[in-house]
Amino acid sequence: MTETSEPCGELTLRTLAMPADANAAGDIFGGWVMAQMDLACGIRAAERAHGRVVTAAVKEMSFAKPMKIGDTLCVYIDIAKVGRTSMVLRVEAWAQRYLSHVRERVTHADFIMVALDDSGRPTPIPAE
Repeated sequence: MTETSEPCGELTLRTLAMPADANAAGDIFGGWVMAQMDLACGIRAAERAHGRVVTAAVKEMSFAKPMKIGDTLCVYIDIAKVGRTSMVLRVEAWAQRYLSHVRERVTHADFIMVALDDSGRPTPIPAE
């Protein structure tokens, strides 16, 4: 993905970065950001698959900007590809800076989600 000044995809999750999510310097843990991205993927992929989904893989992720305590994390998702039992979601995490309208992209990655049946086996994703 190229650097953009506006988020790409559908806003799927917004949450506030709290002190418990940060190190001693007030920087939010990267793992917390990634967990929120994974949560948003689960929401969006389950809606598309009309059922249970799991994360199969996350492609390369690097952090361009830090999140700080008080920032609002906004996760945007675009479903890039739907296969037989899996889908690729392009995910962008943006920080809306505390008490401002400034938004900066923190990180982005492709998440691969797999649809599962009640027995936990991959199942076909229905056509739209």
